[in-house]
This record gives sequence, structure tokens and C-alpha cells, in this order.
Amino acid sequence: MVNSEETRYACGMKREDFQATLDGKKTDLYVLRNAKGNEVAVTNYGGAIVAIMVPDRDGRLANVIQGHDNIQDVISSPEPYLSTLIGRYGNRIARGCFQLNGKEYHIAVNNGPNALHGGRKGFNAKVWDATQVNGHAVVLKYTSPYGEEGFSGELEVWVAYSFTDDDELVIKYSAKTNKRTVLNLTSHGFFSLAGIADPTPTVDNLECQVNADFYLPIDETSIPTGEILKVAGTPFDFRTPKPVGQDIDADNEQIRIGAGYDHCFVLNKKEEGELSFAARIREPESGRTMEVYTTEPGVQVYTHNWADGFKGQHGATFPRRSAICFEAQHFPDSPNHPYFPSVVLEPGREYTQKTIYKFGVEK
Repeated sequence: MVNSEETRYACGMKREDFQATLDGKKTDLYVLRNAKGNEVAVTNYGGAIVAIMVPDRDGRLANVIQGHDNIQDVISSPEPYLSTLIGRYGNRIARGCFQLNGKEYHIAVNNGPNALHGGRKGFNAKVWDATQVNGHAVVLKYTSPYGEEGFSGELEVWVAYSFTDDDELVIKYSAKTNKRTVLNLTSHGFFSLAGIADPTPTVDNLECQVNADFYLPIDETSIPTGEILKVAGTPFDFRTPKPVGQDIDADNEQIRIGAGYDHCFVLNKKEEGELSFAARIREPESGRTMEVYTTEPGVQVYTHNWADGFKGQHGATFPRRSAICFEAQHFPDSPNHPYFPSVVLEPGREYTQKTIYKFGVEK
């Protein structure tokens, strides 16, 4: 008989299932609960979010993010970026190469010919130092050593998760470096607003809006071509809400290359760095909604195009297109596109980012 705080978690997670020692550092589970009794559960291995418990229109709680229910499965997940933190560089860098300070840097190539999400062992596979500040907030810290995965400079990173009484998951990032470097952090949440299940439903019927007039087309290896194209008249036009599945298999070269949606949208901004509306989804059966706000210039929309039904929390399974991701970030391959917003971080300057995932319900 287990007589502990774990039995009171709405998400059904057990803290001891997330406790291990890796490379001399301890992993654990941190449950953030708001005044409504809704929950977010995070582990300090990769900053993975393993539960977001929010109600449907009838008040029934369900977990609306894909993840695992123990540390071993998080570590060995078939989807290594499943709802984790991403760094040092979210998304792709062409051929793992870029110029900085008149020098060519080479990042580990791990996605066809390109570097993806920070190289072979990015921030998703690190044990972060964690401090639970109070019942609804936890702060993670990681120091990325000089030269890790080929990046310049030693980098100190802090990520704070908080869960407000308005059902907002707020993620704040900050970072400092001792040498000029490039940086593009994000959280790779795989959202399933219908609730995870066996099998988890597809996102085809999810109504989606993205506040973007432009998007970045990609080449055959998913690297931006350098063009910035209007969404008007394309499957990428989400300026007014439409079902995700409406154009996901359209006869369109960009859709074919991405095997669905796996593209960066250029968010409409009045000024650089403002916290503004990025996207909204609504799940018609449950009535659940999620709004995304971010200070970042772009959001990568990904529809879990390569999932194969692998297992997740509590026997749930994750088939193809059973989740949607809104990865708030700077643009892919920015170091090789001088006219994209800069991802260079200078010594003495602080990198900051704020992204909010706000959950709600429509009756």
C-alpha cells in the first residue's frame, strides 16, 4: 500500500517512478497544481512535460500532452523530443555548419544531412538542476559546457515553468554566455486536446488558427529555402480557424516534403520581442481550447507526421498525427540566413523568451 503524496496526483503519476541517478545527477518529478486542482507534471530529465490535466466542457480532467509515466521510458522514448526542452538550437541547421566570428562551426549532424534540435545529445537528454519554488512553479537550470555538440562558449540556461490559476502554462527562458554564440530555445510539447488514449485520436478535426501572414518554405531536407512566402491561397493559411486535416494531405509540394505540416510560420508582430497571440486550437468533441502567446518571431507547427503508435503514459498509444506542436522559436537555419532575425547571443547580454500555453473550454 502506497501512502504518499503521489496518490493525490490527478495525473496518476508516481514520483518514485521518475527518481533515478544519471551521470551522478538525480532525476525527479515536479507536479504544479493551481487553485482549480488542475495540474502540470514535469521531470528535470530534458524538462519533459509528462502531464497537463485540464477539464473538458463537462469538467472531466484528461491529460492533453503526450509523454511517458516513468523515467526509463522518457529516456528511451521512440520520440526523443517528446514534450521536452530543446537546445542549444531548436530546429535545423543546414549540414550542421555556420559561420560566426569569422570561423566555421560544425554541429553534430543527426537528421539526414542536417543538425536537428541541438545535435546528438541536446538539452532534451540532459539532467537539469531543479528547484520547486512553490506549489505551482519549478525552475530548471543547466550549464552547457564550452564546445558542447560543437557550439561556442559556455552557456548558462534557466527555464521556469509556472501554472497559473487561469490554466496558463507559462514558460520563461533566460541564458547567458561567456563567448559569442548562437541560441534558439523552445519547448516541444506534443498536444492532444482530446486527451491521450489508446489510441489517441488524430488532430484532423482540431480547429486551428495561426496568426501568421507568411511562412517559410523548405527544401527536400526540411531546410528553409530562404524565401518568405504568403500563406494566402496555400494549405498554410490558418489566419481564420479551419480543421487541421482540411489541407494536411493537399496536392502541394511543401505538404509532400513535410509529410503534412512541419513548417515555421512567421508570426504577425507589431514590434520585435512583444508578447503576442500566436495560435489557437479548439477540440470540438471535448470543447477544450489552447491559445499560444510568445515573444518569439516564429512558431514551428508540426503534426506528429512520423509517429507509429508507440506507447506513452498509462497505456496510451500515439499514432501518426495524434498531436500538434507549436514550437515558439527563431527561424530554422537562421545562422545561414543573415536577413532572418538574429540568433547570436553576445557575452554580457541576456537571452530571454516567454511563451504561454493557455487552456480553456468552450461550452
